Amino acid sequence: MSENIKNGTRRTLDDKDCIYYDGYWMRYYAPPDNTLATKYILIRSLTRRTFHHTEPGINTPGRRLEEARRFYDAEHDPGLKRVNGAMLAGALFNRATDIFMSIMEIEEKGVSISTDNELMRQCGECLKEAMELGVSVRHYSGHEGIDELWGEPLKAFSMTTEAFYESRYRKIAQTWRDIDHISDMLMEVIKNNDSFDQLADLIRQLCEAAKLESETMRTDAAIFTVWPIFVSTSERLSAFRPELKDRISSETLADYNKRLELVRKGKDLLNYLASARVPMPKSTRQFLDECGIYLEQRSRPQNSVKRIVSTVRNR
Repeated sequence: MSENIKNGTRRTLDDKDCIYYDGYWMRYYAPPDNTLATKYILIRSLTRRTFHHTEPGINTPGRRLEEARRFYDAEHDPGLKRVNGAMLAGALFNRATDIFMSIMEIEEKGVSISTDNELMRQCGECLKEAMELGVSVRHYSGHEGIDELWGEPLKAFSMTTEAFYESRYRKIAQTWRDIDHISDMLMEVIKNNDSFDQLADLIRQLCEAAKLESETMRTDAAIFTVWPIFVSTSERLSAFRPELKDRISSETLADYNKRLELVRKGKDLLNYLASARVPMPKSTRQFLDECGIYLEQRSRPQNSVKRIVSTVRNR
């Protein structure tokens, strides 16, 4: 049935305005007017969100752009240059926001600024270079970079607001697909062990809560319902401990601990995905591979596991 639904189709489902993209129905938000003022607010918001989800220490003020570039150019050690590159990217983002703020102040005085104005070109160039340096920036977990999130301010600058919102729906759909893959793999990890049976419902609940969190804007009143459910479900999963028999072999105990380790890693990854609202392909592949290795060592039929891992690797 879903194959016959066109992307962009809108419906009201369970009293919620929804839009369909790539196999999923998600919460719909009408795009704001395509004005410079709207773009400024959007870029500023996206820049703050980007820094929130990336490693600390890279939110370099725009006024220090030339200084950040000098240190980046002079550094030759690969590890240090990566961090200098991330700091330079941060300065470029902030410089672009500073320029856009100046443009807004000029327009408020009644002076119209065209899209081919020198300031607008400089703003776009800063955002483009920042995106190119995005490979140097890591998620705050240290797992990987999140290029899709890092490139969003440039998209907001170069696209209409309507096109930008459409791109966000597509990224949310990709994020949900990864959430489903991770959830399916966690179900495989806890399978065939009575002590972990009650975890199945918690994993399903966290999967759904993660989707709700990723589709809901922070300015939406629904967040006061969605966020507590997401956090409390994650906390309950973290607090889970299997009931162990009085006498248990060291091998069985090691297996219990490995299952719990994988469940908690999966829970953390679901949290990262839900908050960033973009795919994290490298982290997802690494997690699914680690689960696959564990399940192979447990010598169980691997058809469903191989299907999950293969699907993610081939995307």
